[in-house]
Amino acid sequence: MKRAGPEVINKKQIHFMNSPTLKQLSVGTGSTKREIAVRVRDGTSPGIVWLGGYRSDMLGTKAEALDQWAMETGHAYCRHDYSGHGESGGDFVNGTISRWLEESLAVFDICCEKGKHILVGSSMGGWVALRMVQELAKRDESNRLKALLLLAPAPDFTHELMKPKLSDDQRSDLETRGYMEVPSDYSDEPNIFTRALFDDGDTNRVMTGMIDTGCPVHIIQGMCDPDVPYEHAMKLVTFLPDEQVTMTLVKDGDHRLSREEDIALLLRAVELLVQEGG
Repeated sequence: MKRAGPEVINKKQIHFMNSPTLKQLSVGTGSTKREIAVRVRDGTSPGIVWLGGYRSDMLGTKAEALDQWAMETGHAYCRHDYSGHGESGGDFVNGTISRWLEESLAVFDICCEKGKHILVGSSMGGWVALRMVQELAKRDESNRLKALLLLAPAPDFTHELMKPKLSDDQRSDLETRGYMEVPSDYSDEPNIFTRALFDDGDTNRVMTGMIDTGCPVHIIQGMCDPDVPYEHAMKLVTFLPDEQVTMTLVKDGDHRLSREEDIALLLRAVELLVQEGG
């Protein structure tokens, strides 16, 4: 009797067989309690932690590319949706930097394995990552971080990028309605920005003094970014320790940085940060 040969398994099957675990994490108490969706892939250190942008979810192109990389290399990988985003509970209009920071720290504490981690923050996620750095330092837990990778980072965007450009009508809407609507280039639905987001953003500003990350920082920024000008990333660099910062400017790069060549650049940066310092 002829023996059957080895079963052929394609990449899609491998990805399914090694799919990350989907978890629900409760954050907050009472009326502020919300369920946060988290996807965790077990693996070796350093682990990768994804922090998405405003109105983005953890199934986007860059987040999925990192998951594929983690599966192929065996590294741990953790990502979540902020409340009001993707698969998480909570209302989007209740979102603030403080609220999303609380959720990100809870995910980091409960769902990330022991060992060092690389925070990968995209757009607003870069702001959340920098605030996590500050909060972890207060807890004397900076040693949990190996590096930061910031993609088109938008720290302090409410104060630095939006407030100076608000029209009289928008200021009136924030004051009287508590929110304003701005057309989105990425969705048929407008972006909603609340007065609470602006007020809370002021209390979470990071570009007010030196940000001691305690670890290397690599920034990737498109020079054709219509949402976060590359000058903003260059200004951020002035608040970071010189000897630990690398910036890559993509001359024709937009805000999303999701083209094939952008993803390749992202993955190369992750690999370099993983290897840095042994």
